[in-house]
Amino acid sequence: MAIKAAFFDIDGTLVSFRTHQVPSSTIEAIKQVKERGVKIFISTGRPVAIINNIDAVRPLVDGYIAFNGACSFIGDEDITMMPLPKEAVQAMIEDSDKRGYAVVVCGKKDIGIRNHTHIFDEIFVRDLGVDNIDIHKSVDPLLQKPVLQLTPFFSVEDEKEILPHMPHCISARWHPAFTDITVEGADKGNALLKVAAHIGISPSECIAFGDGGNDISILQAAGIGVAMGNANDDVKSVADYVTTSVDEDGILNAFKHFGLLE
Repeated sequence: MAIKAAFFDIDGTLVSFRTHQVPSSTIEAIKQVKERGVKIFISTGRPVAIINNIDAVRPLVDGYIAFNGACSFIGDEDITMMPLPKEAVQAMIEDSDKRGYAVVVCGKKDIGIRNHTHIFDEIFVRDLGVDNIDIHKSVDPLLQKPVLQLTPFFSVEDEKEILPHMPHCISARWHPAFTDITVEGADKGNALLKVAAHIGISPSECIAFGDGGNDISILQAAGIGVAMGNANDDVKSVADYVTTSVDEDGILNAFKHFGLLE
């Protein structure tokens, strides 16, 4: 069956952790498959407010899965919108205040941080290039609106302690130092199913690329799931194909492997 839509994680898939850029081979590959009629979608754990590193391919993008699937949209039309339960948000904020770990609080368009720590600067600012979060701005106004995702900077052990107090919430960890928490059912795989139905295609007509734990659901949901060469072993284990790394023309090589490009 012909591929009609391609879904791309950002960090470690579209964008190199080493250069913080989209490789030129990836840009050219996406241009060529789009010219052949394939719809292009971003599939990221990033909130919309910090999708700041894909300008090289942004004009080619038809739609977005953001917040690990809690929100997906095409243009101004929302396809999924799944906020966290207010009680769960309150439980995490209180736990963060008690134990002193940082939490990024994500509304649909706005974002803030509670209990800023240096680990946030080291990972989000230095490693991921997120430089547009005002660390001094109160998140209290955000907490009065729907919260789509919480990103606490803590260990797996800490996560196991708080999650039982956040019913109907799930964790998608793609970094040892932090995780993304969304409402149950809000993951990239479920979002792909909704997006595919919305545009009138089958999941089997989709190809998805990823490298982190939060990509497992979408690699399983798509007709073809591609793990990058730099992916975690658990991601590679569920993929239909393991390509080369983001820095070694991984997306281009996968497209060639599946006959989407010559």
